Amino acid sequence: MKRREFMGLIGGAAATWPLAASAQKLTMPVIGFLFEGEGFASSPATAAAFHAGLKEFGFIEGQNVKIEYRWAKAHYDRLPALAAELVALNPDLLIASGSPSAVALKSATASTPIVFVSVGDPVGIGLVQSLSRPGGNITGLAVYVPGDFVAKLFLPPRKLRS
Repeated sequence: MKRREFMGLIGGAAATWPLAASAQKLTMPVIGFLFEGEGFASSPATAAAFHAGLKEFGFIEGQNVKIEYRWAKAHYDRLPALAAELVALNPDLLIASGSPSAVALKSATASTPIVFVSVGDPVGIGLVQSLSRPGGNITGLAVYVPGDFVAKLFLPPRKLRS
């Protein structure tokens, strides 16, 4: 390739690059957070841990991730409307704090990923199909599982046959 052809190629690419860049819509990811209570106001340590965890993965609220918070303030009848409000924002991820919030979000969407925290017996309340294979668009952290699940955690490992 001759020098003039090369310079023309570079010049043409430089001229069209801003157009190509503007054609790509760079959007900030959105996380929807549904609280059944007061939200992080009741637990500043939890808020700090949540934001520190986001920062570990390179996300800083307001800079490169937007977080929409909704809280029911113990008015559980408001959860379905708040869940629908969050889903309408088309978030990339939904987080549910507590069982009632998780049930409301699961009822509001079958496509947006949902992560629940502090949920008791997610299988029993119908959030997931099983602990090993939650299925659908929801997963999370259970704080209580009925049956002998906890007992199995403390059993000594079985010896493998030789």
